[in-house]
Amino acid sequence: MTDRRLGRTKVRVSPLGFGAAPIGNLYTPLDESQALAAVDAAWDAGVRYFDTAPHYGLGLSERRLGAALAHRPRAEFTVSTKVGRLLEPHPAPTGSDLAAGGFAVPDTLVRRPDYSRDGVLRSLEGSLTRLGLDRVDIVYVHDPDDHLDAAVTEALPALAALRDQGVVGAIGVGMNAVAPLLRVVAESDVDAVMVAGRWTLVDRTARPLLDTCAERGVSVVAAAPFNSGLLSRPRPPDDAFFDYGPAPEAMLLRARRLAEVCTRHGTALPHAAVRFPLRDPVVAGVVAGFRSPAEVTSAADWVARDLSEAAWRDLDAVAG
Repeated sequence: MTDRRLGRTKVRVSPLGFGAAPIGNLYTPLDESQALAAVDAAWDAGVRYFDTAPHYGLGLSERRLGAALAHRPRAEFTVSTKVGRLLEPHPAPTGSDLAAGGFAVPDTLVRRPDYSRDGVLRSLEGSLTRLGLDRVDIVYVHDPDDHLDAAVTEALPALAALRDQGVVGAIGVGMNAVAPLLRVVAESDVDAVMVAGRWTLVDRTARPLLDTCAERGVSVVAAAPFNSGLLSRPRPPDDAFFDYGPAPEAMLLRARRLAEVCTRHGTALPHAAVRFPLRDPVVAGVVAGFRSPAEVTSAADWVARDLSEAAWRDLDAVAG
């Protein structure tokens, strides 16, 4: 894989990034050996960009990712983590984080939103400890939907200072919604934005964001290319999820039409889904979550092989 530069920084990412939420026990448990095997498979497939966050498994994802990369040459991989949610002791644990946070881990910790300068510094310090690293390459402000003012006026200036001091290589914001990211790009000195689920084969609502980022020299990292599973199989099943919930009928039908186009052109829906975001030059990489070696190996193969122009033309006609 030929890596790509992030904005105007020296930080580079591989076209396919390893999303480490699943190895933090997203929805279901994953044992240590499986988590390590998934990261090893990513490395063997040429993946050199790994994305995590304190939110993922209340720190479990960071710990597992750090352990899996500990024997790798530090100069050869890029790690991003996130700030905005401090992990603190839970005053009244229930036994599991599954209901509150979506991760199958003990809820001995709780997430507390904090987008202040001190919160950013504390969060980053905790991440470095869990990762076992002396630096991270990219830091995103994590989902500041209800704290956008604080993200723009406090968290991002604090991260910009760290970047200017050489403590981190690049900074940005990661969100699902497009409108707040447009504000971030307009008002902040960011190098990249991570947009989840809004620049995909079936949901292209991030088009205005990509255009604005291209004008300002900001890179886009497209996360969640399978839209919560809707595009992860050759034919979406009736119970497919989209955007963290059951897929609406219209979206399910659109995805199935896209799957039919893929079949006609000799490929599969997941191939088109993971390859689609990289068609735009402002997109530096696509980040997907992986639980197994087979998943990451398949995705790496799909990223390496583009579709024909005829296939993209027919897919674009269906997607609108």
